[in-house]
Amino acid sequence: MIMKNQTIISSFILRGLPISPEHQHLFYALFLAMYLTTVMGNLIIIILILLDSHLHTPMYFFLSNLSFSDLCFTSVTMPKLLENMQSQVPSISYVNCLTQMYFFMFFANMENFLLVVMAYDRYVAICFPLHYTSIMSPKLCVCLVVMSCVFNMLHSMLHTLLLARLSFCEDNIIPHFFCDISALLKLACSDIFINELMIFVLAGPFIVIPFSLIIVSYIQIVCSILKVSSTRVIHKVFSTCGSHLSVVSLFYGTVIGVYLCPSANNSTVKETVIALMYTVVTPMLNPFIYSLRNRDMKKALISILCKKKTSL
Repeated sequence: MIMKNQTIISSFILRGLPISPEHQHLFYALFLAMYLTTVMGNLIIIILILLDSHLHTPMYFFLSNLSFSDLCFTSVTMPKLLENMQSQVPSISYVNCLTQMYFFMFFANMENFLLVVMAYDRYVAICFPLHYTSIMSPKLCVCLVVMSCVFNMLHSMLHTLLLARLSFCEDNIIPHFFCDISALLKLACSDIFINELMIFVLAGPFIVIPFSLIIVSYIQIVCSILKVSSTRVIHKVFSTCGSHLSVVSLFYGTVIGVYLCPSANNSTVKETVIALMYTVVTPMLNPFIYSLRNRDMKKALISILCKKKTSL
């Protein structure tokens, strides 16, 4: 009977966004423009960091990885959303749904860990400036990124395999615009206790602890700069950390709004809108936050544009 139930569901229907039919084309154009802006913005940051030797530092190494993660993160959901907005039947196959869920969790957690590593990088740079080069060595930076990839791969694979063992019966309508794990668990007609237990157990290492480490890092940074009497130094430190703090606030603010608030207090529409914020809006804003408030990025862009103009 379980095998029979599992073969009934070969695809899911993504209900998508709560948009009236007469506004579909307008929002399609808006989301397409936002997606293209996200792709271009993050690609520009990655290219600038690769081409400009002055940006070959730990901070910009992590920033390039964050931009790559943002680029992939939004590409997991946005193309399918755009496709379904133009389709009469907004469906996704069972295999593609699990694949989307896997990569969604992987890149979401990747961004989570990169924000922690970037906070640690700022902590070392400000609190231990004389030892910064020896502590944040290229080998350590690469190891931190590789370790993040490995842990996130195992974490995402665990949840995907646990979900794959569940059976789905008749209800195949997902009230979301992508295959979110919480929405899929609500559709399962078999026992989801182990799935919920693993989500609860792993929430600490993958959400609470990273966020707490960021808070602790910035508390140490604030305590360190309060000992400095120079206003110029304090302004420079806040200017350097301001971009990272803005990204952290955007990312964790929306994630907490969806996953840590009681579901009884959140309507499906509200959850969908908040999810749209951290899957579409945040990855689009990150390049602007880092480029508009970063003097080194501006210099790198001007330098490359001048070289291109001279060669032409």
